[in-house]
Amino acid sequence: MKPALKIVPDFEMIICPPAESFRWSMHDYPFFKAKWHYHPEYELHLTRTTSGVMMVGDHIGEFAPGCLVLTGPNVPHNWVSDIEPGKTIRNRDMLIQFSREWADRVTGFCPELGTIRPLYDDAVYGVEFRGATALAGQRLLAQIGAAQGAERVVLFLQLMITLARNPGDRRRLSRLAPTSAQAELPPELDVAMRYVLDHYSDDIDLPFVARLCGLEPQAFSRFFKRQTGHTFARYVILARIYAACSLLTQTYRPITDICFEVGFNNIANFNRQFFKICGRTPSDYRRNAHKIGTEARADPFREIRAWSGGSRAVGEKV
Repeated sequence: MKPALKIVPDFEMIICPPAESFRWSMHDYPFFKAKWHYHPEYELHLTRTTSGVMMVGDHIGEFAPGCLVLTGPNVPHNWVSDIEPGKTIRNRDMLIQFSREWADRVTGFCPELGTIRPLYDDAVYGVEFRGATALAGQRLLAQIGAAQGAERVVLFLQLMITLARNPGDRRRLSRLAPTSAQAELPPELDVAMRYVLDHYSDDIDLPFVARLCGLEPQAFSRFFKRQTGHTFARYVILARIYAACSLLTQTYRPITDICFEVGFNNIANFNRQFFKICGRTPSDYRRNAHKIGTEARADPFREIRAWSGGSRAVGEKV
């Protein structure tokens, strides 16, 4: 029997120069920071060259040159390029990282900049940009790297405004946001969502949950759909698939066992719902997740020592 595989995202410490409000950098690949990891900062990540597989939250999909993704605070992410062993790709990635406090200051500076807020709200799921928005975002991101002083801030604002302008050019990647990144919920919604996440493997009765929330079933259904964009039944399925994704990535347990453990009554329905939501079969999802994930390093201070010792990737601006 194979040993259990724990796919644990590493915590990354983002060090922003004191004279700058956000960090711009470029990375080679492979690079010791290019791994399955998370951090409290937002990150706008552009893959300049190579193709491969990306994992953002519970999303696994393919990427190609020009892939532009914004991840919110604590959303784990990684991009694995298909390259020959021993080969190094110079300046594969271009990215900016900025704190939640900086993001809040930007959107709160004046009412006009409040139009950026929905972009940050979507980023807690990870968002990929497409079309004209992606092309304009790539150009502005590159311009920031050559700018200094106040011009960096002006370009940052232009970049965020551009990315936020057309919601149709972005798509959410992950299905559930990290708990720590979610905003305060209405009490009734908080009760319902917590119940589902605690009891997804059980038979969940809508009228019972409605009573827990102090609402009639029909009123509860309308309230839940209005607040989440999903029917209650759909949310239960999403929670079960999300739990299945975790078990598929973290263990080698049989897929049939996982199907019943997360609350499905038959394997055919599980496979159908999984493919509908994830775009791939459970076995394919597991295979790609194990390719991306790695065990947490035994030495969590490697990055700090590398920074203090002056070891940085070629092309990385600090």
